[in-house]
Amino acid sequence: MPHDISLITTIAAGLGLAMVFGFIASRLRMPPLLGYLIAGIVIGPGTPGFVADVELAGQLAEVGVILLMFGVGLHFSLNDLLSVRRIAVPGAIVQIFVATALGMAVALFWGWDAGAALVFGLSLSCASTVVLLRALEARGVLESINGRIAVGWLIVEDLVMVLVLVLLPAFAGLLGGNHASLPAADMLIPLGVTLAKVAAFIALMLVVGRRLFPWLLWQVARTGSRELFSLCVIASALGVAYGSAKLFGVSFALGAFFAGMMLRESEFSHRAADESLPLRDAFSVLFFVSVGMLFDPQVLMEQPAKVLAVAAIILVGKTLAAIALVLAFRYPLNTALTVGASLAQIGEFSFILAGMGVSLGLLSPEGQSLILAGALISIAFNSLAFAAIAPLQTWLRTRSEFARKLELRDDPLAQLPMSTDQALLTGQVVLIGYGRVGRRIADALTGRKIPFVVAEQNRELVEKLRAQHIPAVSGDASDPAVLIQAHIARASMLVIATPDTFNVRKMVETARTLNPAIEVVLRTHSDEEAALLQKENVGKVFMGEHELAQGMARHVLGRMERPPNG
Repeated sequence: MPHDISLITTIAAGLGLAMVFGFIASRLRMPPLLGYLIAGIVIGPGTPGFVADVELAGQLAEVGVILLMFGVGLHFSLNDLLSVRRIAVPGAIVQIFVATALGMAVALFWGWDAGAALVFGLSLSCASTVVLLRALEARGVLESINGRIAVGWLIVEDLVMVLVLVLLPAFAGLLGGNHASLPAADMLIPLGVTLAKVAAFIALMLVVGRRLFPWLLWQVARTGSRELFSLCVIASALGVAYGSAKLFGVSFALGAFFAGMMLRESEFSHRAADESLPLRDAFSVLFFVSVGMLFDPQVLMEQPAKVLAVAAIILVGKTLAAIALVLAFRYPLNTALTVGASLAQIGEFSFILAGMGVSLGLLSPEGQSLILAGALISIAFNSLAFAAIAPLQTWLRTRSEFARKLELRDDPLAQLPMSTDQALLTGQVVLIGYGRVGRRIADALTGRKIPFVVAEQNRELVEKLRAQHIPAVSGDASDPAVLIQAHIARASMLVIATPDTFNVRKMVETARTLNPAIEVVLRTHSDEEAALLQKENVGKVFMGEHELAQGMARHVLGRMERPPNG
């Protein structure tokens, strides 16, 4: 009997067709992930011809989610997560409630029962981490404050969905499913157990993981074997993800994320991120292919009105709710639009919830198909949502006085306190961004007693800076009002230390309009971007790798050129 090659066939067909359709989509100036989704539809059971193994594709996609979340953890410290907790935690919870309510209202209008409506609404409330990360990485804003808020928001969503997946079977009978429900008094038991498990997992990772994993990576690195180092990185990601799911009931993605955060404590974290990058890219492509495979195109022809309603909830309802929530927390319009675009899609947890709903007798196959249709449409349009942020922001700020007032309405952090020493507001440095780079620049300026004003989007950081009597304003520096509040007209230098390079030109244009003689210093991660900015005479451009190489070269040359007995 010939041996089974379904795994090889699924990988070969999935990646091969994804490459073809992704290339075609790219040439047509559309996002490549749209091509990956089409590749999945072509080899899925909903279309004639060859059909790949759907179950295998789903497992391969899960590996992609694990590796991608592991990579995010390598770049996302615990401090980053805690720094956005005041907006991410309440924002995610309220947004889940709003999206679930919208989904339930539509489902009840269609005549579905309450259990089906609840599962349907919850499935539409949770965004895809994979889609979000690909979008943020493609725009180079993953490590910006907007990226940290969006990622933190989705981490909270993941935690909530873990609780939902545990509690849904217990409430299935009560909601009209075919699964026996627990007595009312006993329903608190699963919730308590789940919370205890999640808390135990997080505590174990914080206490043991952040010491064990860096030590393990150091021991393997000492062997000098590159393949053993790569194996250690991948084994850590998959092992912790699997162990967290089996022992603590935490999702694979969440377990991998915490594993990455712990490995970030190691000095080899950047190397670990680079080593896992090719696998992360390959398996994340398989994730999109697997989404396409689950989709049945007939639902578009049989239920077009319902599909449009689902798409409207995801693309419009969730987005507007998220934007309103972020603005309610007095964050800038740019942050609100970025978070709104981040949540304008659904993904892996939606599929898991829908599948569980069907197995429990709560959701019909029609409902599952509508959820998959909404996922496909929202994922395909997500790149357009991100591309619309800049023009929409410009349009709102120039055409809508209400939008401008909404950002700056009586916000004490959007203006410098009246008690600020006016001597500090003449010839000062205006520092945009107070992250890892900005903090070091600020420390150097403080050491030399050079006055400066910080403009930062993270409100929590602004509050801390003011507590330390450092002049700081909260807001998006691409908005002229923020630079005006930083007294850019009387500044001697503008230093842009934020990794978000999309709005650099707008910041510089505003600064030079108000202060033509101002000197501009900025950073970038890309050789191409650095060359373009220098050609446009935007300012003095510094690139991380270039400056690191120059610093190391100066040290080496200084040591080598020193006389032997000097």
